[in-house]
Amino acid sequence: MAIKIDNQITPQKLVPKIGRLFELSAQKILSLEKTWKPETGAPVFTVKGKYTTRGWTEWTQGFQFGSALLQFDATGEKRFLEIGRRNTIQRMATHVSHVGVHDHGFNNISTYGNLLRLMREGKIPLNEREKDFYELALKVSGAVQAARWTRIADGGGFIYSFNGPHSLFIDTLRSLRSLAVAHQLGHVLMGERDQKISLLGRLMEHAATTARYNVYYGERRDAYDMPGRVAHESIFNVNDGQYRCPNSQQGYSPFGTWTRGLAWAILGFTEQLEFFGGGVRFRRDVESNGRGSRRLSPHRINETLLRAATATADYYLENSCADGIPMWDTGAPNLHRLGDYLGKPANPFNRWEPVDSSAAAIAAQGLLRLGNYLRTTRNPQPATRYLQAGLTIASTLLDEPYLSTNRNHQGLLLHSVYHRPNGWDHIAPGQRVPNGESSMWGDYHARELALLILREAQGKSYLTFFGAVV
Repeated sequence: MAIKIDNQITPQKLVPKIGRLFELSAQKILSLEKTWKPETGAPVFTVKGKYTTRGWTEWTQGFQFGSALLQFDATGEKRFLEIGRRNTIQRMATHVSHVGVHDHGFNNISTYGNLLRLMREGKIPLNEREKDFYELALKVSGAVQAARWTRIADGGGFIYSFNGPHSLFIDTLRSLRSLAVAHQLGHVLMGERDQKISLLGRLMEHAATTARYNVYYGERRDAYDMPGRVAHESIFNVNDGQYRCPNSQQGYSPFGTWTRGLAWAILGFTEQLEFFGGGVRFRRDVESNGRGSRRLSPHRINETLLRAATATADYYLENSCADGIPMWDTGAPNLHRLGDYLGKPANPFNRWEPVDSSAAAIAAQGLLRLGNYLRTTRNPQPATRYLQAGLTIASTLLDEPYLSTNRNHQGLLLHSVYHRPNGWDHIAPGQRVPNGESSMWGDYHARELALLILREAQGKSYLTFFGAVV
């Protein structure tokens, strides 16, 4: 194991660091709110410390407004509730009905979902009109996301990425939250001839298909089959539904592992484990999964999710640096120039390959959730290992050089990487690789990670995406 786990750290010991993070976070949210021009598009990542846009899809808009809602949750400062609520109402409607993306869980659970959760938790007053508005948005979002569907040869299927019907992305695991919430609200996808298609059924099928094709288990699928390795993208022949090959859009190659994709896998599989253990409602009498679909039992899907979650979590722990921060891709071409880079803390200012702090923030939350899940359901020994690993990574991120303490820098979490192959990330003069910049998803997930730990340290209710509907 590359990461050196601190077994003495506790959520309570991290509270001072978390307080500091949210102090810095407040200033950065207000700075972005002051300078952001809506007509330019959603902020994506920083260049020289200022948030800029990068047109691909507007998948980061929900993180922008959701960050203000997380800030309110952590601090109770109502001005951040107003920022998040006002912008959600005014600017998120197109994301609810967006038929061209796989990002509904990112955009709409982070905004409408957080608002509904805050209302159900009693942190904002109950307003029936607002509640109905949030619920309707979440119902529509889940159905629109589920309609983006490719059926494959084995009877399963998947929500296809913006690349087209042939493309299964690992990222989409976190968009399954939109289907889960809509299902819990009693919604279905209406198909041809008024066929009722189960959102839960499609959620289960997508998770199972991703676990089968995007995650490796050391079963000799190809010459690079290592347990827990993750392919960013799986390619299918849409004519006959057959799997063709792995691919990577944002990683170095199909045969390495892009670590943010790995992090999405850990967190996405584990959140669904929590969902299936948290009172999910089954309505088999009124729904189908669509013509030609397969049935998956709750027991079978739990086994599939747990196998994938533990495999990817173990791979992350073995392939991160000693402080829990990963390089951007485990197969990056210049890693050999770094020597024993896994045996020491990550160096974001090295000359050869960038680290990715956003992957660390996402993975840390997944590890904490996996540990909590195993602690309540299974053998406590691996649970402790995952929990302490998540806290170790969080402790690293909550301090320099990852926590952005410069008031003139709009980012919160430094050394995040977006798209290395496309060369989109800013490289400062005198540097050879991207560093020192932030991303909307990295900042959001740093706040979400901090809030998860803070609520546990304070003995408050456990933070889940389905807290909005359970």
